Amino acid sequence: MSRVEPHQTMDREGADRGDSAPPKSPARRDALGMGAAALGAMTLAPGLRLISLAQARAAGEPASSKNRWGLLIDTTRCASNCNACVDACARENGFTSGIDLAQRPQWIRKVDLKEIGTGRKVSLPMMCQHCAEPPCVDVCPTGASFQRADGLVLVDRHRCIGCRYCMMACPYKARSFVHEPIHDQKPGVPRGKGCVESCTMCVQRIDRGEQPACVEACTHEGQGAMLFGDLNDPTSAIARRIRETPTQAVRADLDLDPGVRYQGI
Repeated sequence: MSRVEPHQTMDREGADRGDSAPPKSPARRDALGMGAAALGAMTLAPGLRLISLAQARAAGEPASSKNRWGLLIDTTRCASNCNACVDACARENGFTSGIDLAQRPQWIRKVDLKEIGTGRKVSLPMMCQHCAEPPCVDVCPTGASFQRADGLVLVDRHRCIGCRYCMMACPYKARSFVHEPIHDQKPGVPRGKGCVESCTMCVQRIDRGEQPACVEACTHEGQGAMLFGDLNDPTSAIARRIRETPTQAVRADLDLDPGVRYQGI
């Protein structure tokens, strides 16, 4: 297997450096978040924007709670016949499969919705919502499902025992089980048979200061339906859009505070 930089992996080795943490209570999560924020404050130069700090993060440097990465999906610009985001995800993360379609890993899928009263239809991509209060993390018995300080929800494949409790707990049906051996893995995207996995928001790209592959593909196709950025930065494009335009979370009634918001649903 190709060597993966420590900050790019989704294994438990990073937990000791502060990249991730095992399941924890809200109080402990807040305490750890405050510690990460203090560390970030020491390394932040005067006048340096948070996005610049993220882009400059060196290998091995822990994620910072000063950032919270998120997505905004404009369903009015998402075409039902466009699968550019799904295809880009497969290319980026090395999805090749010879098994039945229903059993293949699926980190992002297109969903078509119809409002019964008016007949209005919308199309949108559905993926891991990277909740601030992720139920998948709460039910994981081994700590394989974990949350980084910057809000990204990931899976440590070395601790995952394939129990699939997290799949049952996720209200978005965003997780997949790997049924077959994985060959020719992409560097920075560790995967394995018998493990559960889901959208990482392209953590390996974020840690390099790049956008997720789905967002890049959507922009390239001219749709412009996906916006990525730091929800904690009030000057970021995504934070400004959320302030200025009505948006909502899917299943907002669950109070999970997803990092993915939708416009036009």
